Amino acid sequence: MNGDGALPHLPLTGLTADSRRVRPGYLFAAIPGTKVDGARFARDAVAAGAIAVLAPPGALDGLDLGPEVTIVTDSNPRRRLAKMAARFYSPQPKLCVGVTGTNGKTSVASFTRQLWAALGNPAASIGTLGIQGPGYPGGAGLTTPDPVDLHREMRDLARARIDHVAMEASSHGLDQYRLDGVGFAAAAFTNLSRDHLDYHASMEAYRAAKFRLFEELLPRGGAAVVNARAREFEALSNIAHERGLELHSYGLEHGRIRCLSIEPRGGGFDLALDVMGDRFRVDFPLPGRFQIENALAALGLVLATGSAVRVAVPLLARLEGVRGRLEPAGRRTNSARVYVDYAHTPDALETVLKTLRPHVAGRLHVVFGCGGDRDRGKRPMMGAVAADHADVAIVTDDNPRTEDAAAIRAEILPSCPDAIEIGERAEAIERAIAGLAAGDVLLVAGKGHEQGQTVGTTVHPFDDVEAVRKSLARLDGAPNEGDTR
Repeated sequence: MNGDGALPHLPLTGLTADSRRVRPGYLFAAIPGTKVDGARFARDAVAAGAIAVLAPPGALDGLDLGPEVTIVTDSNPRRRLAKMAARFYSPQPKLCVGVTGTNGKTSVASFTRQLWAALGNPAASIGTLGIQGPGYPGGAGLTTPDPVDLHREMRDLARARIDHVAMEASSHGLDQYRLDGVGFAAAAFTNLSRDHLDYHASMEAYRAAKFRLFEELLPRGGAAVVNARAREFEALSNIAHERGLELHSYGLEHGRIRCLSIEPRGGGFDLALDVMGDRFRVDFPLPGRFQIENALAALGLVLATGSAVRVAVPLLARLEGVRGRLEPAGRRTNSARVYVDYAHTPDALETVLKTLRPHVAGRLHVVFGCGGDRDRGKRPMMGAVAADHADVAIVTDDNPRTEDAAAIRAEILPSCPDAIEIGERAEAIERAIAGLAAGDVLLVAGKGHEQGQTVGTTVHPFDDVEAVRKSLARLDGAPNEGDTR
């Protein structure tokens, strides 16, 4: 059979690639994995009630699954499953956009949702913060969910009359064809820096996975919204030209959507914007120039999908911050401030520290670590960034997973020789807060919105913002709800 997503003519009741989730009437996708081949579980799936099995040609040779089981073969079963899921779980929302890049995906997706909602369109965002929208408060999520789960949720959104969806498109999700069933109208590219090299063989492979969104998933006539200062801008411009995509460039200085001036104001900025030839002034409410950039990407997606410029641009003044992204977590009685951010790559950590520096009258402190079972090469790079851009650094544990936590810290410390090493994260946060003097600022980096810390294979409850507020209460004698005035 071809890979267009056609479903077998059977009374299917569901789809899954997990044999443990098979129910009577299901199609089981026997996906070849990096560690385990799904074909090994085909018998278990049939025993649980599967009436069809999807697999690569030859994968089920020698297996007698019985005459009642329909075998569907495809050389790319991952992609086929995604397309099948899109057809099985219908209807789907009318308008979908994707956001890819190393940093900024969550904020761009959230800002796009907020702008659509302010324009009167029921909208949702899907990604790291779960599903957010009317009736969907968010929570723990995956940057790009499993395709079956994704399309089931998309169907439920459509049934709830939520017809605008902005979703994060991770390199893992793109490489594993999880998004191939989504009908994208537009897609945004934020930036590319080192990350996920534990999964991708090289930066070239990482880049290629991101580019799939524009080369294969975005249909002809769709819109590409691309950061004008990204090194990949020229390559993506060429892809847009070759594939008949409408190109919308954005940036702090260059692009069809750009800033003419950026003046700091309180906790945000007074912006003068040039948006496709029209000029606007916007009272932007969020700190950090990178958040301006994220907001311009979201604006590009909203405009590329049909919203009017003069109506959409003023709504940038109504944007709200995203959980765990430069989030004010509290302040000491001496007015020293504490922020939490998800920055877990060298580029992201540098960006946030540089963003905070102009607001520091005293010393800039940072608490950070690196995740286990992930790209080891970025550990010394993270240490170097902390050494270069912070005055006081504490190296602690992030999510060590199955690696030895002390060994991870040992790979960070040589490039950050003056750092203090405190393995236990809550203790590191409290020690950092205790050391804050008037005029100081502390950044707790790496976990952002996460509600747990993974040690071994166990996820222990842990929230950086909650840890900050508990420490502030112990040190200063009163609860603190993030007031950073």
